Amino acid sequence: MRLTLYSRTDCHLCEEMLAVVRTVGPEFGAVLEEIDVDGDATLAARYGLDVPVLLVNGRMAFAHRVTPRALRERLAQERG
Repeated sequence: MRLTLYSRTDCHLCEEMLAVVRTVGPEFGAVLEEIDVDGDATLAARYGLDVPVLLVNGRMAFAHRVTPRALRERLAQERG
């Protein structure tokens, strides 16, 4: 399972989501890719102030906030 987290530096919501992902992701064997949107003008324009954004296997799953419970439910769904 692949998780992609779009975020930016000095973003408290990004740090909160990253903490949840780092806790829950390993329970499902997920591989996390972190991408700083400010390192790419196209991503910065696309996501703007909407970070953090979490994709699960390439599909949008969460924006701004996620709870451990919600992420576990989403990952369990993905696992089938």
